[in-house]
Amino acid sequence: MTPLLELRDLRVHIPTEDGVVRAVDGVSYTVEESRTLGVVGESGSGKSVTALTIMGLTKASGAEITGEILWRGENLLEVSEKRLREIRGDEIAMIFQDPLSSLHPFYKVGKQIVEGIRAHRDTSKAAARDKAVDLLDLVGIPDPHKRVDQYPHEFSGGMRQRAMIAMALANDPNLLIADEPTTALDVTVQAQILALMERLQKETGTAILIITHDLGVVAEMSDEIAVMYSGRVVERAPTAAIFAEPQHPYTLGLLGSIPRLTDDREAELVPIAGRPPSLINPPSGCHFSPRCPYVREAHTRVDPELRAVGEGGQHTVRCLLTEPTRRAIWRELRAGGSPEDVRERVTLESDLPPGSEREPASEQAAST
Repeated sequence: MTPLLELRDLRVHIPTEDGVVRAVDGVSYTVEESRTLGVVGESGSGKSVTALTIMGLTKASGAEITGEILWRGENLLEVSEKRLREIRGDEIAMIFQDPLSSLHPFYKVGKQIVEGIRAHRDTSKAAARDKAVDLLDLVGIPDPHKRVDQYPHEFSGGMRQRAMIAMALANDPNLLIADEPTTALDVTVQAQILALMERLQKETGTAILIITHDLGVVAEMSDEIAVMYSGRVVERAPTAAIFAEPQHPYTLGLLGSIPRLTDDREAELVPIAGRPPSLINPPSGCHFSPRCPYVREAHTRVDPELRAVGEGGQHTVRCLLTEPTRRAIWRELRAGGSPEDVRERVTLESDLPPGSEREPASEQAAST
């Protein structure tokens, strides 16, 4: 069965005065019909640039884009601008990260929704306005007949986000891309927005690609999770597998930064040391090696490929540590150990690809 959306080795390299920014560096994933894929990672990991490229919004930057973006088998990188406009906003819609800057301050919210409807549908202004009212009601905005004639600044942050969702759903898209839909919202409104998206998916069957920096946001609503770092997918698996048996040290770090109700109230969260790497001059070898608590010398020389974990091929990871080593690290961390404790208790063994140099004997001894 052909996926709704499939990315194959997508690369987006943007020239700047300082050098070429490898914003997206070989990303591949799929989104199935009526399913939700969560894309997680820190700022600068390439999540939003990937989404903007799917929508055809990075071409104006002069970016060099290679690979394939297959929409129902049609490569969006090869279609005409006219065909791309037909798909964008109709078959694929996007909720942008900041609703305040995404909504035009000079136009009423209802008018902006009407414009989106009439761009793709042959309908009257009155009929489009009636649908805009229905959409505002659908996303839970009170008194939609009044709100449809108000300006964005008259809406609260949560209501603006709901209005953006209404705008995205105006033409019944098959795929909804939500870029940080809960940014700058309080916890209660976050939960409401996520519940709204889940409900709308059940009612309309829309597939969702949700982008966030917080694994906790996608824990309930995603069927699969792709973890991105330095413009690449470093781990992808069904959501249950990501939380039950995470494999990449970066994923472990993201999970360690989520507060848990079962933790001691005085316990401190464990941050990921260091800073995200430069996308102009990325580190040699594994791009996460400068921040990885379990790095070996060979990891700074060998760049890992995505490899399957176990059978079935549903869980893939980009890491040079052996699978038993990664599982042992997770067991120690889950038991309350710190990364420093793990280094003392777990033998850090690497699974280097054929043809690469083995780790120096002195380092192998140090890991035992």
